[in-house]
Amino acid sequence: MSELTNLCVLPLCQQVIAVLQDKIAQFGYKAVVHFELEGVYQTARGHKGLDYAGVNHVLRQRGINGMLKTEFWHQQWEYVSLFNGQFPLHEAQDLARAMDQLPAIMGRFGAQSVLLAPVAWAGDKGRYVPGSGTIFSIDRRSVHIPNAIQMNVSVQNSGGDNLIPSTGLGEWIQYQLLQTSLSCCLFFLPEEDAFKRLTLRSDYGLEAELSSPFVLSGGHQGSIALYKKWGKHNQPMGREPLIYGACRDVLSYTDDWQKTARIEHRIGATSKSYDPFLNMVFILLNVLDAIEQWQSHKDVPGDLQNRALPVSLYDNGPAIPGAISLFEQENWFSRRVDHYCGDTLDATQQSAGSTLKHRYLQRFKPVIELYS
Repeated sequence: MSELTNLCVLPLCQQVIAVLQDKIAQFGYKAVVHFELEGVYQTARGHKGLDYAGVNHVLRQRGINGMLKTEFWHQQWEYVSLFNGQFPLHEAQDLARAMDQLPAIMGRFGAQSVLLAPVAWAGDKGRYVPGSGTIFSIDRRSVHIPNAIQMNVSVQNSGGDNLIPSTGLGEWIQYQLLQTSLSCCLFFLPEEDAFKRLTLRSDYGLEAELSSPFVLSGGHQGSIALYKKWGKHNQPMGREPLIYGACRDVLSYTDDWQKTARIEHRIGATSKSYDPFLNMVFILLNVLDAIEQWQSHKDVPGDLQNRALPVSLYDNGPAIPGAISLFEQENWFSRRVDHYCGDTLDATQQSAGSTLKHRYLQRFKPVIELYS
């Protein structure tokens, strides 16, 4: 078992996910959570590029519900989860396996090296013409590529209908995530370069090229976005070609935004230290809290103001806490795990929330001692 899998596979954590799934099912619902993972590869000598079809064939053979596709930047790839009806626990297992196995699989199909990191430093060259966003200038300075792990969340009723378009549940899930993501950001920003990723736009003059989030914000364009009719770039959601012309040009589209409506948690950074299981626990706790709030309130929640994320894992004096201290000081995560799982797990695991929190913080202990 690899180092990554050792970090990710916690039997207690998987047990908690299973319990949270059942709790959601008791309301008559199913949480649908899908991951997207970005990374960068270097082409091996003698290859023109990565054979994506070959990589995806192996993923299918191994029963991983995901596929690799090209991303915007040269040499950047994206793993996207497939909608095959998998439950959240299976989805987390698939991402853990993909992170563990993709470097070796891609090595068989044209990759010399594979980077799972928040930033690919000097990963590409070329800048946009100012004000364009689509046309490259003659400026050949290096571009630092940010790599994200994104969580997409929706909820279905017993008939398989997406509740996000037709109810206020999506607003409550977004509201909950905006409240809890600051103190729990250590889950999805688990290494120092993850915070450098958040400031690439301002620190390296990449405002035209990058749209990476740097604050906790809502709406449909924020770092925790609620997509209904409109997407991140104000494009219509769920648009698919309906009628093609003789030259394969699209003559008509269909707009099924109800099918694709979701909440996107867009803050996470690609990292070998990213734990799909703990991040799934975090998401499901928020979904359960949102369901309870939604069912007890007639109105959608009010807006929350944008809030700055920490700038480091570590404190910068007592006034500027880092991500580790924020998680050490919070009590929502462990309290809600115990609230939902305390009467279900084995008697020796009544304090499952505290156990998960303590185990996760222990991973950072050697680093804390190094910087203290």
